[in-house]
Amino acid sequence: MGRKIVIEPLTRVEGHGKVTVRMDSNDMVEQSRLHIVEFRGFERFLQERPYWEIPVIVQRLCGICPVSHHLAAAKAMDVIVGAGTGDGLTPTAEKVRRLMHYGQMLQSHALHFFHLSSPDFLFGADGDPAVRNIVGVALEHRELAIQGVMMRKYGQEVVKVMDGKKIHGTGGVPGGVNKNVSPEEKERLLNGPDPLNADKVINWSQEALEFFRDYHSKNKDMIDNFAVFPSNHLSIVRKDGAMDFYHGVLRAVDPEGKKILNDVEYQDYIKYINEDVKSWSYMKFPFLTSIGRETGWYTVGPLARLNTADFIPSPLAQKEFENFKAYTNGKPNNMSMHMHWARLIEVLHSAEVIKELLNDPDIHGNDLVTKGTKQKEGVGIVEAPRGTLFHHYRINNDDQIDMANLIVSTTNNNEAMNRAVDFVAKKVFNGHKEITEGMMNRIEMAVRAYDPCLSCATHALGNMPLEVTLTDSGGKIIDQRRK
Repeated sequence: MGRKIVIEPLTRVEGHGKVTVRMDSNDMVEQSRLHIVEFRGFERFLQERPYWEIPVIVQRLCGICPVSHHLAAAKAMDVIVGAGTGDGLTPTAEKVRRLMHYGQMLQSHALHFFHLSSPDFLFGADGDPAVRNIVGVALEHRELAIQGVMMRKYGQEVVKVMDGKKIHGTGGVPGGVNKNVSPEEKERLLNGPDPLNADKVINWSQEALEFFRDYHSKNKDMIDNFAVFPSNHLSIVRKDGAMDFYHGVLRAVDPEGKKILNDVEYQDYIKYINEDVKSWSYMKFPFLTSIGRETGWYTVGPLARLNTADFIPSPLAQKEFENFKAYTNGKPNNMSMHMHWARLIEVLHSAEVIKELLNDPDIHGNDLVTKGTKQKEGVGIVEAPRGTLFHHYRINNDDQIDMANLIVSTTNNNEAMNRAVDFVAKKVFNGHKEITEGMMNRIEMAVRAYDPCLSCATHALGNMPLEVTLTDSGGKIIDQRRK
């Protein structure tokens, strides 16, 4: 008779989830699944709210990446108020939004790498879990911990200036922004005392990449062979093929680098992307409609962005990008642990862009909002830290939301995360009767590589699983019902 291994809760991720691994009588993995066990339902309770409230409300999806939801919703509302699809805002509004967004990319990536993932690198997958955490990093690798905290703090300070608050601000409004950047704010972020200035953060970003390269050179087998499988990759890119976190066209490539979604306008995303639902998860399974559910799934996020972009439009990150692409001879990189490498390249790019934008006089302008002929429907897409984020809304004659559809970054990675879990489970569990904590942590490392925000990702309506178990005071099951 087989057995079931349950890893619950998953640790060092945002939100709540679990992994189940079913073993047969010969101690071989039969089935591995990542289960998302919380349900948020934003798609439903946004309905009947006035459209201008949405950019503020949707930030409550998450405390880690609120700016991404704020801006994706604001971009959708730009369309509704007639301001266009990303290129119709005033220069001041667009550049203030970009500063806000790149500040968030910096702080979120720093949080993930230093706080959530570095303990696995510093103490090993089999390290003592009492030490293998951010407290252990702070006690034994003090300078690295301080660097991670300060980099995140700088990103949050950038967000605070642009958005009014570090978390759940109000800077983005339909058609633009509600404030510019004062010369004093610009000077503080650009040339403030160490460590909170742009040049220091760029230097630290380069040091973080050097740390990862050093670790990779000493642990190539683990990094290069951990959860490796062919995947399609999707992101937005600028119209000239450059990486762009804020605006662009949709591009997808197959495992060999062939374009399978060729720079299409994201307002038409619904023509190209469909969603499947499984009975065992509250998270949907997106796929490219033209290819189909079985092989049309894709990954998003740092690795996908480097696999789809032609270049990075900042000099230091571009050099890193060239080294990254050379590692796989220009082909897409399908190594899950290289997600961390890609993430740190994006940290450097974000720091460079922040400095560039702070030196742009447009951020001090007073022309903040654009409006035109009102539309009934709008789509907003940005590249969130975890990947491509879709917000789609329709309004009624009373200016209330009557349809909302969210495809969150982590949702886009659902199939890939399940495949990563299965890959690692078979590699570390097959043939073993005794399952150690370190073996289970390797499963969690496969999930953590994608930096999932599980609480962001569960909003689907329809036939979703609900199970209720009634037990007596002694724990004996009296009745069970499943819907």
